[in-house]
Parts: sequence; structure tokens; C-alpha cells
Amino acid sequence: MPDTLIKVDLSQSPTLNENIHNRWHPDIPMACWVNPGDDFVLETFDWTGGFIKNNDSADDVRDIDLTTVHYLSGPVGVKGAEPGDLLIVDLLDIGAKPDSLWGFNGFFSKKNGGGFLTDHFPQAQKSIWDIEGLYTRSRHVPGVSFAGLIHPGLIGCLPDQKMLDMWNKRESDFVATDPKRVPPLCADNNPTTAHLGKATGAARAKAAAEGARTVPPREHGGNCDIKDLSRGSKIYFPVYVDGAGLSVGDLHFSQGDGEITFCGAIEMAGWVHMRVSLLKGGMAKYGIKNPIFKPSPITPTYNDYLIFEGISVDEYGKQHYLDVHVAYRQACLNAIEYLKKFGYSAAQAHSILGTAPVQGHISGVVDIPNACATLWLPTQIFDFDINPCAAGPTKFLDGSIDMPLSPDLV
Repeated sequence: MPDTLIKVDLSQSPTLNENIHNRWHPDIPMACWVNPGDDFVLETFDWTGGFIKNNDSADDVRDIDLTTVHYLSGPVGVKGAEPGDLLIVDLLDIGAKPDSLWGFNGFFSKKNGGGFLTDHFPQAQKSIWDIEGLYTRSRHVPGVSFAGLIHPGLIGCLPDQKMLDMWNKRESDFVATDPKRVPPLCADNNPTTAHLGKATGAARAKAAAEGARTVPPREHGGNCDIKDLSRGSKIYFPVYVDGAGLSVGDLHFSQGDGEITFCGAIEMAGWVHMRVSLLKGGMAKYGIKNPIFKPSPITPTYNDYLIFEGISVDEYGKQHYLDVHVAYRQACLNAIEYLKKFGYSAAQAHSILGTAPVQGHISGVVDIPNACATLWLPTQIFDFDINPCAAGPTKFLDGSIDMPLSPDLV
């Protein structure tokens, strides 16, 4: 059996665990060291560190302090890793912790996080999903069941000081273009909520002041939320510091492409079994700037889809030029409107798109002025037929079951 190098106690705050951190900084000490070729297990908190509870209230989603997240396990130092190398990570297996066989999906309030469709869903809501072996169901979103494509939403290596400084300048300059925007253009740093693993004294103060938030994906990997980067995947990470400094967290039982609900997957606490190796000088050899990966050979098998199109004309009728963000949003909104005809609330339909293994595709980016994006919704996840027919849609739900909705922030 592989050694479990980092363990977490879900009954305790992640800030009590010196092998956990929630910022990126090169001065965060390695939590542990491994050799190339080693395989090992890391346990992880859910990305909120246990703040979201298995109940029928969305007040926790509304009230969470988002400057505290994400809680990552690591960094793991790999002996012999040097800047310019590629760290090869094989995700051998991933699972939920046996004492936490459930996950959550949430929409954050526009005033506290927002999301892809925040103008349509400005208040906090959540759905709870029970993990039943390979499958999941929700008491808040009846009529669907699907197999999980379990994956880490967040995995990457430590930046060096030069890269960290570049990130901080790039993002602070961007925020300065619209500093009062709601939601903000970038996540606040907020040194007071930084948790920096084994860092102490002056090194901790420096890392808290300079550390980059874990919210966005960047050149090192990070919060990419790629559902196909799952168990069985092989990932090639650029190395920027001696030892690489690999960290992982934000595990998802299942997610649709785009993680459109922001807290858009089925978020869970769990464990990751991985193996590491090195490709010396690999960044220059292969021209690698961002991570590359090979997908898992094990994916849920769904082969019948309804595919919804969207173009770069927004819901208010405004024309955009070849904007795939707008086009994908329209495809998602079209799918939500369709599912409402079967009795789902807009929130339940939104949750399905965020949690089920839907596929998102960029279908056309050349036919001016409209980009075209598509959302592929697997029909086999439903307990009833959602295909169009002459008789019209039969309502599966009567509106008596919906997702918890929290009053907006004052």
C-alpha cells in the first residue's frame, strides 16, 4: 500500500494543519519530500475547508469568506526537480473520504463571488449530492443520476519569485481598470486569511503579503477545473522552483465543462493516489508554457446527447464579435430554458449543467460576427425521456422540490 504523506481531519479546521496552504508563494516550505518514481497518497479537505455543510440551507454558501480558499495539500517536494524540468504526475486513483460520502454544488451570491450566470442567479443556492459508489444523486435535484468523473479541480506547482511578481502586477493592473466592479475582476489577496503551511516568522509574513490567490488558473496549472484531467491522467507540469512544490485540492466527484455554477462541480473531501517522475529540461525541449496532459482511459459512457447551440449575441440582444464566452453562456441558458419545460426550476437545471458530465465545445470562431459554442447534454442521465416529441414535454417535477435559496447579503 502506498504511504499517505498528508492526512486531514475533517473535524478540525484546515488552518490547524501545517501541511495545508491557501496561497501560492515560493517561500512556502515543502510539506514532505519524495523521490522520482515514488507513488503516494495525499488526503484533501474540500476547497472550503469544511465550511459548507450537508443540510438544506444555503446560508453557508452566502456567508463564506472567499478570501480563505482554496485549501490545498502540499507542497510536495520532488528530489532533483529543477527549474526548466517537467514534473510528470500520474493520477493513479482518486476517491472520497469514507467518512464523507457526499458533496455539494453551489451558486455564490453576486455580492460574494458571483459566477458565469450570476446576473440570472444573483442569490446563494446549493444542492447536496450523495455519493453511491460510482454514482451520485441529489435530494435537491431529483430525476438525474450519473457516474462520476472524479478529478482535482486544482493542481499545480509553486511559482518562482519572478513569476509571482508578474502575476501580482498583471492582476492588480487589471483590477485598476474597474476597481469597483461587482463581482471584482480578480480575487483580493487579504494577507490576514493566508494559511501558509510550515512557514513561520519573517518568511510567513512575506508570503502572506505577496502570496497569489489560488482562485484562477495560471501558467503553473492551478485552478483549471478540467473534468477530463481525472484518475488515469498523466500531467506534465512546468517546474519553476527547486523541488517543484506540487500541491493538490478542490476535488470534484463530477463536473460539467466550464464549471458554470462557479462552485460548479460536486465538491468533496477526498484523497489522491499519484506517482511523480521528471523529464529533465523538458520545458525547453517541448516549448511548454502551460501544463499539458493525457486524459483518463476511464470515463462515463454516455453516447446520446441533446446539443444546444449558442451564438455571440447576448440575452439582451447585443451583438458581440466572435465572443465564445457569450456564445457558451447562450448555449447554457438555452439548455436551462429547455429543462424548465420538464418541471425543473431554473436553479435545478443550472445545477445539472454544473455537476453532470456535460460537454462544452467551441464550434466556430471564424464566421463574423458570431462565434458558435455548443453544450452537449447526455440524455441517459435522466430518469425520463427528455428528447423532443410530438406530444410535448411531460412534467417530471411539480415544483414542490427545489434547491435551498438564501436571502441576499444585506
